[in-house]
Amino acid sequence: MSSSILTATEHEASLSVQDNSLYEIVDGQRLDLQPMSAYATWLASRLHGQLWPYAEAHLLGTCITEMLFILDVQRDLRRRPDVAFVSAQRWPMDRDLPSTGDWEVVPDLAVEVISPNDVFKDVLAKVREYFHYGVLLVWVISPEEQQIYVYESPTQVRILSVDDKLTGGNAVSGFRLTVASLFQRSASSHPPSTS
Repeated sequence: MSSSILTATEHEASLSVQDNSLYEIVDGQRLDLQPMSAYATWLASRLHGQLWPYAEAHLLGTCITEMLFILDVQRDLRRRPDVAFVSAQRWPMDRDLPSTGDWEVVPDLAVEVISPNDVFKDVLAKVREYFHYGVLLVWVISPEEQQIYVYESPTQVRILSVDDKLTGGNAVSGFRLTVASLFQRSASSHPPSTS
């Protein structure tokens, strides 16, 4: 990741300019993110496509992709999970999202999809950071191994394979998805199985 210092004023100004590059901010410093692979992007999109309608149908909260969340105002820490879920308890569904700037809320669920450019120790550091700020559940999706690492704390992890079912745990109550249906490599007439 490359980085450059970005003051709060510069950050706000940058929001008004069309900027297609993805970045996070750590201690006020902009960190450009490497682009995701096509397959990693596909997986994030498929997962979001299952979480979003489920969360809305059950009035649980909001599911979103590539949102920059303000985790710590004092530290100016803003992270961008590939997919995230924010419960109605943390942000009521009838409350408008900010029309400018980033979202000052800690998601209940953060999902990171590993791309070939990612360094796993950096992903693990981010997992610890998410829990430090109050995220309840973290899914780390490894496309190459076709596994999902389900973190319920920084030290409690279950590894799911294609024979398992992914559940929303204490973050997205009642959500279930077969892991095998997520890890497909092409478009299909069959949607992922949520049973």
